Amino acid sequence: MTSATLLTPARTPSRSGGPSSRPATRTDERAYVRALVVLDTSVLTLAVLVGYVARFGDDAPGGSEVPYVFVAPGLVLAWLVSLRVLRCYDDRVLGYGADEYRRVSAASLRLAGGIAIAGYIADVGVSRGFLGISFAVGTIGLEVARFAARKRLHRARSQGVGWSRKVLVVGDTAHVLELVHTLRREPYAGYQVVGACIPDALLAPVAQRLGDVPVVGSFRGIPEAATAIGADTVAVTASGELTATRLRRLGWQLEGTGVDLVLAPALTDVAGPRIHTRPVAGLPLIHVEAPEFRGARKLVKGFVDRAASSLALTLLLPLLAVVALAIRIDSRGPVLFRQTRVGQGGQEFGVYKFRTMVANADALLAELTARNETDGLMFKMRDDPRVTRVGRLLRKWSLDELPQLVNVLLGQMSLVGPRPPLPSEVARYDGDVARRLLVKPGMTGLWQVSGRSDLSWEDGIRLDLYYVENWSLAADLTILWKTFGAVLNSRGAY
Repeated sequence: MTSATLLTPARTPSRSGGPSSRPATRTDERAYVRALVVLDTSVLTLAVLVGYVARFGDDAPGGSEVPYVFVAPGLVLAWLVSLRVLRCYDDRVLGYGADEYRRVSAASLRLAGGIAIAGYIADVGVSRGFLGISFAVGTIGLEVARFAARKRLHRARSQGVGWSRKVLVVGDTAHVLELVHTLRREPYAGYQVVGACIPDALLAPVAQRLGDVPVVGSFRGIPEAATAIGADTVAVTASGELTATRLRRLGWQLEGTGVDLVLAPALTDVAGPRIHTRPVAGLPLIHVEAPEFRGARKLVKGFVDRAASSLALTLLLPLLAVVALAIRIDSRGPVLFRQTRVGQGGQEFGVYKFRTMVANADALLAELTARNETDGLMFKMRDDPRVTRVGRLLRKWSLDELPQLVNVLLGQMSLVGPRPPLPSEVARYDGDVARRLLVKPGMTGLWQVSGRSDLSWEDGIRLDLYYVENWSLAADLTILWKTFGAVLNSRGAY
């Protein structure tokens, strides 16, 4: 998932024309990059070895004039060069977002294409089987290794010990506080706020801190403030005093310091694919495409939903039967629970779930309303006495939601989408929240992989609206993949 605030980096070059100097805080970054190089080298060496053994076995290829003892190391070296040329070790893409994975795949595919063309032109008899297996194993291995490295980095960042950018936030007080809140909402993104600069007129009435963020200066001394607190990134948010001329001059002042200049526009919760920067008359205009709620991609999404749900129901039939039997033995009442929910366009439908509560759960709700543990319009209670013994187990592993595959098959739901709301919740929606109903609700979604019931009402709505505005088939696959981890972790499941 991407950050709610669009951060557009504008790296300042060195005055000398060479690599800019780096503050001491970049030591962890360089160590992480070195570790990635070692990891990539190990993966590629293993991939080439697998390709060789799979193609030739333990014996050297007989009758071949190709010296594989040199070809194999050369392929690894060329692969590493390709990763470097396509900037797969650029700190602006490492650790967050999908661009890192795209660059790794592009580097592998371009190298494979280049070798194929060069081999055909030079008529070199390198085994196509060896190359094909090596590139298949290596490309997948690189992606898996980057994913594992990223997860480890995210854990370290969340604990406050991983490589993160030290950020000086510049702007009006309200916008500074908003940006600080956004960056801290996702600490694994690697932006650690260490100070703020605000307009001169606000310095006197404002104390030395905005919340817990120290105010280290005004707009007159931004470079000096960044140096004083060891910041390696200056994030500029909205302010009437920061005109285009002052921003350009700030970029000049940061040249050669090793401090990056980052612009955080007021445009939020818009994913990268919908954003295109186009220079017009020297201005970097940001073009934002409208959300897509119909068209060919929607048809493909619907086909994938129905095909996948049909296959899943077939494969999970034995498990569904075991769960149904356990519910029947554990408590009296029906196996399935059908509840009215609101779907796309405000259409009501009956969502199916395995029953996890006692038969008269709705009648007992009024007695428990005062013990609601969440804000907003939903009722959530960690130790809800209405939940049965089997129900607690089903909720922990999200097995109670498997019958919703029938709703997906009927076209009422999608595999991925916003949480399906109750009619009572929809009746109290305002104009913004009602945008959740522009797409089909989903069995899983950003709310599922981001904490489920541990999320506040505001955060849950924010994630749902983000999905509505920025959905894509690639994002759906990513959310489905993360759902397995969320279920195994069982965080927020009650």
